[in-house]
Amino acid sequence: MPNSNTILIVDDIPENISTLFDFLDANNFEVLVARDGSTAIEITEYERPDLILLDIMMPGLSGFETCEHLKANTNTQDIPIIFMTALSETLDKVKGLNLGAVDYVTKPIQQEEVLARINTHLTVYNLQQQLKLKNVELKTKNDELEAKNLELKIKNDELDTFSHTVAHDLKNPLSHLINLSDLLMEELSDNISEQGHICLQHILNSSQKMVSIVNALLLLAKVSKQEVQSTPLDMQDIVYKATQRLDLMIRQYQAELVITDKWPTTLGYAEWVEEVWVNYMTNGLKYGGKPPHLEIGTIETQNTVRFWIKDNGSGLEQESIDKLFTQFTRFQTPVEGHGLGLSIVRHIIEKLGGEVGIESEVGVGCLFYFTLPKVT
Repeated sequence: MPNSNTILIVDDIPENISTLFDFLDANNFEVLVARDGSTAIEITEYERPDLILLDIMMPGLSGFETCEHLKANTNTQDIPIIFMTALSETLDKVKGLNLGAVDYVTKPIQQEEVLARINTHLTVYNLQQQLKLKNVELKTKNDELEAKNLELKIKNDELDTFSHTVAHDLKNPLSHLINLSDLLMEELSDNISEQGHICLQHILNSSQKMVSIVNALLLLAKVSKQEVQSTPLDMQDIVYKATQRLDLMIRQYQAELVITDKWPTTLGYAEWVEEVWVNYMTNGLKYGGKPPHLEIGTIETQNTVRFWIKDNGSGLEQESIDKLFTQFTRFQTPVEGHGLGLSIVRHIIEKLGGEVGIESEVGVGCLFYFTLPKVT
């Protein structure tokens, strides 16, 4: 099916152009090509592409200079520009964004990544064009409200793009930091002071925690935007997979798990429901008794099934319970979290048509639950 969007590739290296041209053509884009900045400026005057992939390092006009020309021209200033660069310096990336580019991709180009970013910015661009038309046409208050909603959607899309870019850019260096810390602890185990070992362990723990936060943010963004089809769940298998993921933590905390063998069939999305169990179990392991004793069971009603996990912790006051499923809420406990886990649980279950909640008694413990619709 033909794509109505046109992409202009600006690069002086034929191999780069050929690879990108074939990939974008295969994905049904109309593709234009320029080998230098001057040609790119001429093409945009009469072709007006929907998006430009612009190399930074080129003979003649550089990518930065080309971008400045395009943004200074009222006829081309709205065209979204994504820089392609082998430069890794943050200042270079910031300079490009300050000149008006919407994003950047790092060479060598990862095709699926560049496709995702192109689609995101084309969506934002198309929404912006719709907004401009609406602003010209709208006269009544209802029309103005529609424009505000459209503007909010654009901002949300831009924020989502930014958060994904930041998260992905953080994951790679953090992974390297974890691997290097592990390697140093192994290689220098006999030749490092006790203080040095403690410092390396702190680096490793902090890096792992940051990766966990990044993954949680990415999951939260995914849940907020992705639409899924609910299907009958094998809850026993889902709970088993969750316990396998937490096996090391369960052994570390010397926890005891008592799990029911009765699992009524409900509707949901298995991948997300597994995350719910992982978050609930992790919460019970961290804040349960010492050692934690966790019981997992179900209560069946006419239209729903309530799944619950009960811990033997110290319980919570009502004031804390009221805030518990709120994003970035944390409490003063010996084990500090990042305040995202239970917020993710709420987002997932509400999107799947269920409810979350907690029953707690101070000094006795907490019972966390979620509901899902039964298969009818």
